[in-house]
Amino acid sequence: MPYSHPQPVERHNAFKQVRLLVPGAVALAVSAGYVNSVALGFFHTPVSHMTGAISHFGIDAASSKWPDALSSLTIILGFVLGAVLNGVIVGAWKLIPGRRYGVAMVVEGCLLGLATYLFISKHRLALPAVSMACGLQNAMSSSYCGLMIRTTHITGIVTDIGVMIGHWIRHRQIESWKLRFLVTIVGSFGAGCWVGHLADVRFGPSCLAIPSIGLIIAGAVLVLAYHRGLVDLVQSVEPKPPTTASFPKR
Repeated sequence: MPYSHPQPVERHNAFKQVRLLVPGAVALAVSAGYVNSVALGFFHTPVSHMTGAISHFGIDAASSKWPDALSSLTIILGFVLGAVLNGVIVGAWKLIPGRRYGVAMVVEGCLLGLATYLFISKHRLALPAVSMACGLQNAMSSSYCGLMIRTTHITGIVTDIGVMIGHWIRHRQIESWKLRFLVTIVGSFGAGCWVGHLADVRFGPSCLAIPSIGLIIAGAVLVLAYHRGLVDLVQSVEPKPPTTASFPKR
């Protein structure tokens, strides 16, 4: 639980740094909520987080429903492979924007495009394909200014929000920008779920092509922008070594 142990940051520069990340984090959270909603509507199985998939696997295995248990297992393995793929492409512990993130977004979009085709064909391999895309995205963002930025599920984020509110109730100092940022991510994920369900009801699983195309375009633009030197956010966004620490004593 990242916020339970306060992380030192440069307070005078933190919000300026994080606001550059908000649009991307919001877009990815909306996309993840959208994708998970479509997958739930079609196969009734969550793919953006592993809690439900592992629970389904245990229940199906105990009930000797081996085809369903195998499907759940492929979802879990797909998510892990997506995270592995991100480690190979990005290879960073800290969130430092660069062209590698654009490449990762393009790959994620291609995986969602493959999943769209498999969904339309009603093939079970659509589940690991879309889960792999979610695993890739979830690993794409790591720690930043004491936050664990995860965009494909919100369990940890909701927990962090609760811990921060608890600190505030105990009159401990909190950084309000962190709370606003986390609440924004939760709201974005929920909005994506809402839009995804409406699109699924009207267009079916083919609507999964929308985030696929969006990610490919956004990733390609990011790669091109960095390649041509049109943007240079690394120095302005990368957190510097901490200079202060901890909450004040009560």
